[in-house]
Amino acid sequence: MVGVPHLSDQGTNAKYVEDVWGIGVRARRDEKGIVRREMLEACIREVIEGDKHNEVRKNVMKWKKLAKEAVGEGGSSDKNIDEFVVFPVFPATR
Repeated sequence: MVGVPHLSDQGTNAKYVEDVWGIGVRARRDEKGIVRREMLEACIREVIEGDKHNEVRKNVMKWKKLAKEAVGEGGSSDKNIDEFVVFPVFPATR
């Protein structure tokens, strides 16, 4: 993944992609604040065939496995949606 943040929380998302989750790189702006074609090409090449390729691929597979476990039966997301749907909005009156 190549992060190209523009507004709002996209900078945070791009930081997570690169620094926290390790599933891609963040495109840097030039001195005029523009992400140039050459920068995008370099980022894409880095993810596809560069030094970070193996690390990114390993991390993507790790996060894919964790996501499948979370949404699978008995996973954390599965349990949370069940709890959300079953949990009463208003306490029962007696």
